[in-house]
Amino acid sequence: MKVLAINGSARKDGNTAIMLRTALAEIEAAGIETELVQLHGKVIQGCVACGQCWEKKDGHCAIKKDMLNELLDKMVAANGMLIGSPTYFANVTSNIKSIIDRAGMVSLANEYLLARKVGGAVVAVRRAGAIHTFNSINHFFFINQIVVPGSSYWNMGRGLDPGDVAKDDEGLLTMKNLGKNMAWVLQKLNA
Repeated sequence: MKVLAINGSARKDGNTAIMLRTALAEIEAAGIETELVQLHGKVIQGCVACGQCWEKKDGHCAIKKDMLNELLDKMVAANGMLIGSPTYFANVTSNIKSIIDRAGMVSLANEYLLARKVGGAVVAVRRAGAIHTFNSINHFFFINQIVVPGSSYWNMGRGLDPGDVAKDDEGLLTMKNLGKNMAWVLQKLNA
């Protein structure tokens, strides 16, 4: 089994990465392989509504100039995924929004490529907007029939400067519980 984590932050190894790694440590402790992809420095174009995914049905987006198809292949191959985003103007980053739109459309057009995988949203926030960010990622999971385990609180951690989230004990505990619950669900589904 494998869990793919996508860090949608513009900051490599910042607060979102710390939270993702905290959840991944619990998943790895359960004997599940993990991979963290950081989108720092990458640009993923938004959906252009060309409809080619519905016509071709080849499991890929018609836009080939960025890493979306490579990332989509990793999502399809994984048993579960964590999608992490800092909160930008009360929502996900533009890269995460592009992934939601394009990977989501390709999945739907290809008879739910991502269905019955296990997914978890991870959100870093300075102050407000985290619930909307959390919901945006979960809406992607739900429309794609991805199983979403809960945690001991909403999956968010608070911090402004890189590393601040490491001082948010409740946020880190929430990530640990998310990782444990995700591993448990994966083990039950793949027994």
